Amino acid sequence: MEKVLEILEELRPDVDFENEDSLVDGGVLDSFDIVALVGELNDEFDIEIKPSDLVPANFNSAKAINALVEKLMDE
Repeated sequence: MEKVLEILEELRPDVDFENEDSLVDGGVLDSFDIVALVGELNDEFDIEIKPSDLVPANFNSAKAINALVEKLMDE
């Protein structure tokens, strides 16, 4: 979880990712942020986030993003 938060904070240092739970639905992260985030997560964790994974529920909070990363690492 710590590495996910670190990546998020590098991407958008102005956001409180530990407490925000509507990153996509609330418009905190835009499509460019998501593309950059997916690239960073893929590289850092050696995973492949597929287009089918790109749903708001997977990216609305740091916890949701971390859960997606853990799920993909287990596959």
